[in-house]
Amino acid sequence: MQWEQLTATDFANAVHETGVCILPLGVLEKHSEHLPLGTDYLIGHRLACLAAEREPAVVFPPFYFGQIYEARCFPGAFTVPPSLLLELLQSVLDEIGRNGFKKIILFNAHGGNTHFLRFLAQAQFWEQKPYTLYMPTRGLSPEAEKQWAAMRSTDFGGHACEEETSLVLGIHPELVKMDRVPERPARPLGRMGSLPPTYTGAWWFADYPDHYAGDARSATREKGQFLINAMADNLAEYITAVKADTVVPALEEEFFNRG
Repeated sequence: MQWEQLTATDFANAVHETGVCILPLGVLEKHSEHLPLGTDYLIGHRLACLAAEREPAVVFPPFYFGQIYEARCFPGAFTVPPSLLLELLQSVLDEIGRNGFKKIILFNAHGGNTHFLRFLAQAQFWEQKPYTLYMPTRGLSPEAEKQWAAMRSTDFGGHACEEETSLVLGIHPELVKMDRVPERPARPLGRMGSLPPTYTGAWWFADYPDHYAGDARSATREKGQFLINAMADNLAEYITAVKADTVVPALEEEFFNRG
């Protein structure tokens, strides 16, 4: 069920019947020359909707705000100040909770959000909330991962690559410009290699200055359809587990009672 498509009465019933809202998170950023700016969100939202058909839940409307400062030098990227981003997403979560959901799933479809969202999840211990936050950390089941490993033609990537391009081909083939896929694959340049193991905000730009990581030439719609179904199945199983979970809410209650 999609939040924005429900009537007020149907929405109230959905909150009561499911208790779970999924917030798909992507951003607007360059995906090489062949994929749309909204790739991450388009994938995440579609997967969330398919999973919610398998295991009933409510999917939040389009939300394109996330951590993507490393893409600000490219056309079409959209960012907000870091402090505002944190406040905005926390406010969205609080409004979802105010509408009655006791469990919220952050479904992240953008790798650059990972550190930010983990911090956000940890920050839920700043004050007690009437809802519990969950974030899956595995996109495919172990069996599906084996199948994908046997199916894929490349063993590297991460951005606008074989996997991501196949996913968009499986969801919105009309948005993919396969004739614009770079002829040369993009491997990490290692421009920070002179340093000891180091993390800086420049790490991605150092390795992938064209905002392309991988080789999309072998992407196909068939591969994308396999991934879509496998990922949606995995997320549906996760929703089922979240619905049944009593451990995390109990731990939160125990934590705040100690304060």
